[in-house]
Amino acid sequence: MDADRSPGIEGIHQIHVPVRDLDRATAYYRDVLGIPYLFTAPPGMAFFQCGAVRLLLGVPEGGREPGSSGIIYYRVADIEAAATELEARGVTFINRPHRVHRGGGIEVWLAEFADGEGNTLALMSELTVEGD
Repeated sequence: MDADRSPGIEGIHQIHVPVRDLDRATAYYRDVLGIPYLFTAPPGMAFFQCGAVRLLLGVPEGGREPGSSGIIYYRVADIEAAATELEARGVTFINRPHRVHRGGGIEVWLAEFADGEGNTLALMSELTVEGD
């Protein structure tokens, strides 16, 4: 492993908090905590802006129970290059970089992987696009 080569992680972009009841959780984070609400997206996700970090409330997929590990999304400018560098360091991706959302003039790309403890982590890149 070459410690001088960086995969380009710039900071934490988003944190996922698993919830059972999205409407109840959205109301709590928005109305009780006062965190600025951004939008809701299928399947079962609500997004908030918490300072420089985005907060994602989501109903877990695949039968996982809330309370299991959340997900830390690391911001990268070039998701393909970052994934390639991490693979060279031995990271096995659950999902290769792929687009998960397009709208409002942006595309959101993700690539999920697990750390050595079984926690899910992800690379995330947002690209400005024309025509939306």
